Amino acid sequence: MVDYIIVGSGLAGIAFAETLLHNNKSFVVFENYSQNSTKIAGGLYNPVILKRFSEVWNAKQQLELADNFYQRVEAKLNTQVDFKLPIYRKFFSAEEQNNWFTASDKPNLALFLSTEIIHTKYKAIDAPFGYGQVLHTGYVDTVTLLNQYHAYLNDRNWFRKEVFDYDVLQVFDDYIAYQNLKAKHIVFAEGFGMHANPFFKHLPLDGTKGELFVIKAPDLDIDVIVNTSVFILPLGNALFKVGATYNWEDKTDVPTEEGKQELIDRIKEIITCEFEIIEHFAGVRPTVKDRRPLLGTHPKYKNIHILNGLGTRGVMLAPAMAIDLYDYIENGKPLDKTIDSNRYATS
Repeated sequence: MVDYIIVGSGLAGIAFAETLLHNNKSFVVFENYSQNSTKIAGGLYNPVILKRFSEVWNAKQQLELADNFYQRVEAKLNTQVDFKLPIYRKFFSAEEQNNWFTASDKPNLALFLSTEIIHTKYKAIDAPFGYGQVLHTGYVDTVTLLNQYHAYLNDRNWFRKEVFDYDVLQVFDDYIAYQNLKAKHIVFAEGFGMHANPFFKHLPLDGTKGELFVIKAPDLDIDVIVNTSVFILPLGNALFKVGATYNWEDKTDVPTEEGKQELIDRIKEIITCEFEIIEHFAGVRPTVKDRRPLLGTHPKYKNIHILNGLGTRGVMLAPAMAIDLYDYIENGKPLDKTIDSNRYATS
């Protein structure tokens, strides 16, 4: 008997597995690699919604928990995955500068928005109005995180690379059984794959397709993340990750010509040098229309749970949401009503 079965090991599943380890709980993870939103994610963490100059929900707490989480994971894996980098928001007008200063005066944003206009000259970027710097930002190398963490779990026989068969799951009052396993609880953290899950497919997980590039631009010399209509993230060796698009209709992970052209056009709005597209990839983010995660317990089965809907901010959200779900299951701590999956309970 183990304490938990976790189905899915993207950011949500890894965060929950790490929370269980931190609390000396046993588990087995199932992963079939059908979802790739974590692998193709930009990986940025940013406490401010730059489009509207507003604070991300619970940003301060999420950043603190995420910082502890990634430090712990890096120590465990002996690998750096968290890279602290400033985000510079390029200003296109004096009006945007004024909007920035207005936002930075707000108590909930003062911690995150520098009041100094940055006038650093970057080759291949024309920025006569300068930049605003967002504080407490950076990115997580999600590919390295997944690969290394999965290997860590696999080495300890806590990882099964196989499709989870819902029809084989047996639910009893005090435990669940699956194949040769018995567990006190099961947590589904399947991302957009939740639509195939008979226990939770009633939930309104929408899904938003995002497309990204890795480009090579030898004449671009930025050492920060530049964010306007897209972000440009330096990877080293003249390589940069660029993204992302938002498509609410297409639910496939296939790169498109439309997405490609949109990214090219937006890159050309920011940089003036030539660039080469090295990679073009796509994935579907597990988003919810009310922009809140889906956490909680099945309305009928008390030992079947969900951790999903982390959307575009999984790097920041996952550690906090994993702790919330753990405290809810193990300690009876109520979930915030805005993230409780039962807000969508059917009669």
